[in-house]
Amino acid sequence: MTTKRQLHLNTNASNVGRHPAGWRTLPNPRSGIDVNFYREIAQLAEREKFDAIFLSDTLSLRNPAAGPSQSLEPTVLLAALAGATTHIGLIGTASTTFNDPFNLARRFASVDHISGGRVAWNVVTTYDAAAAANFGADASPDKAQRYARANEFVDVVNKLWDSWEDDALVADQATGRYADVDKIHTIDHRGSHFSVAGPLTVPRSPQGRPVLVQAGSSEDGRALAARTADAIFTAQTTLTSGQAFYADIKARARAAGRNPDHIHILPGLLPVLGGTEAEARAHKAELDALLDTSREIARLAGVLGLHAEDLHIDRPLPYDLIAKVARSTQSQGFVDATLHQAREGNLTVREILDRNPGAHRIVVGTPEQVADDIATWFAQRGADGFNLNADVFPSGLAAVVEHVVPLLQRRGIFRRDYEGSTLREHFDLPRPASRYAA
Repeated sequence: MTTKRQLHLNTNASNVGRHPAGWRTLPNPRSGIDVNFYREIAQLAEREKFDAIFLSDTLSLRNPAAGPSQSLEPTVLLAALAGATTHIGLIGTASTTFNDPFNLARRFASVDHISGGRVAWNVVTTYDAAAAANFGADASPDKAQRYARANEFVDVVNKLWDSWEDDALVADQATGRYADVDKIHTIDHRGSHFSVAGPLTVPRSPQGRPVLVQAGSSEDGRALAARTADAIFTAQTTLTSGQAFYADIKARARAAGRNPDHIHILPGLLPVLGGTEAEARAHKAELDALLDTSREIARLAGVLGLHAEDLHIDRPLPYDLIAKVARSTQSQGFVDATLHQAREGNLTVREILDRNPGAHRIVVGTPEQVADDIATWFAQRGADGFNLNADVFPSGLAAVVEHVVPLLQRRGIFRRDYEGSTLREHFDLPRPASRYAA
């Protein structure tokens, strides 16, 4: 593993791009269900030595009239991308609320074998009532219940991934002995939410265990991440809030007895590039012109737990109303990110809509401006790297790959080539031993 601190970059290939109207500019507006579209994105990111490609997920259909949503199941799509790439990591999202530990552990271990050790599981809990209805429930559990289940879920999955020791698979054709049964272990887990005997049906992963990523920024999410995650995806819109989050997670990891260097903080970032800042802003304006403003106001209101009529386009947010909203059905991280940015800049609703509301920080400018921004956050411990969005794929990613990444490489903070073959090696993480090994 490298000793010098290095920047980590993923591409967030969820959907066809972060801009809500981006799909209207694509040669194939149905690209979101075309595996070749995602292959092109993965291969483009791999060409410039990105750590990983990341796929989010949703378990209910949201506003299909307005544009595409994340349709394809992440682990299935990642298995296809594994065959189209050789080095880039493959990160997929799966909910602990509406999955089973054994099946999920098996799916991710399977794709880890298929890819040669390049897989990570992005752990999320699901608060969406529409998703709950798809799984026979009237509503999602409350936050405390979701995270209690998530903590036990992650523990069970890790036990299952460890249930085969590294050398348990013998495959000795001469003797006919396939596996050393003394090195395959039941886990005999009995908990509040799960009863799982084990062992897993899949031998141990090429990287020991798939990498664990966590995406919650609430108090419960931070506690789970500090205890279990190798990386955290977070929404941070100001450097001060990013630094505070970074310091908090590292301190929590240290208090849990972990090496804080082994948990990477990776905020989302949306670069919109042009040869000049004016060109970048003109490009964004062309996309914005395709938006329905009333629909975007309703989208922002939904993120904040409000009604569209609560927001006025040229006024600040109604902070008094927002303070009264119960946060059981919204993403706390996205709400906090939007509020930090709005308060720090004293923004109107119109100005918030211009800045990718309820999502990730946007930087509109030249490659040099974007590279400066990334380097500043990295040097000042606001991030260990970024989960990079694109306004529209693949063109938005291509612009970053061709014009921003070389600047980061010249500064010596991003790799010029892969030093290993697994995602753990890309992330400079040690390979964990099986807890059941003697």
